[in-house]
Amino acid sequence: MICLTYFKALADETRVRLMHILLHHELSVNEIVALMGMGQSRISRHLKILTDSGMIECRRDGAWAFYSAVIAGDPARFLHAIRPVFQAEALLAADLKKASDLVKNRGIQSRNFFNSIAGQWDSLQRKVLGDFDLNRAILDCVHDYMGEGAVGRGFAVDLGCGTGQLLPGLSQKAGIVVGIDSSRKMLDQAENLLNPNASNVELRLGELEHLPVGNSEADLAVMSMAMHHLESPERVAAEVARILKQNGLFFIADFDKHTDESLREKYGDRWLGFSADEIRTILNNSGFETLEIKSFQLQQSIHLNIAAARKK
Repeated sequence: MICLTYFKALADETRVRLMHILLHHELSVNEIVALMGMGQSRISRHLKILTDSGMIECRRDGAWAFYSAVIAGDPARFLHAIRPVFQAEALLAADLKKASDLVKNRGIQSRNFFNSIAGQWDSLQRKVLGDFDLNRAILDCVHDYMGEGAVGRGFAVDLGCGTGQLLPGLSQKAGIVVGIDSSRKMLDQAENLLNPNASNVELRLGELEHLPVGNSEADLAVMSMAMHHLESPERVAAEVARILKQNGLFFIADFDKHTDESLREKYGDRWLGFSADEIRTILNNSGFETLEIKSFQLQQSIHLNIAAARKK
């Protein structure tokens, strides 16, 4: 009986606490160890039991491992059925509060990091991109799918716009352009870059998980070199689907899967890129049809993908 596997896996207080936390957040092993205040070997043993039961899954990204609850199949249905039992436990509520604070602090640290390097961001990007003109490549893709008749019309959004390098080009493609970033310092850099006459460009401070844009308001969204910083790319992709009109276009530019761990420290990366199949899965699960994925080689054998998708 498969249900016995689930019950046995949860027949321990520590595993119940871990399961409840991972129902709400994806966390690295180091984050779980810090949160639970237990040794790594003990945490790893309990995580293995939960993983073997099928109720949680491990996502390996380079040298890091991230854990979360499964979201489909019999284990997910079982967990959905017992969630009300978890909600009655004060200890589990306290654990969840600590985990939520940890995730919130991670976001604050990320914003502080980008605020601190805003002035050097463009030069740092060039060290990775080399001679590759990423903004031109994105704008070429946008032009290919917009068509001549749509140029100068519609509402475009640059998600995680950073210092605004893409905004002048987008302002030539769309009637209204909004650049969104969670870093105030990055937006200050973008404001300095923009031509005072660029009256069709607006900057907004906001999180990509909660975009300051109305439902079905945008015709076009671009996310350039931002996805590898996100906790949950699928959650953001679903938020992009919310703001796009029917048949709206979504372009993602990001690293292909790689193994350069140094980028985590230098640039605050959470993901070591995404394979073309991973991008397709994220888009498909979020209500998009993938139209095309182009691959470009950068320095040191790192590749970059530009994906074009349409909201179903």
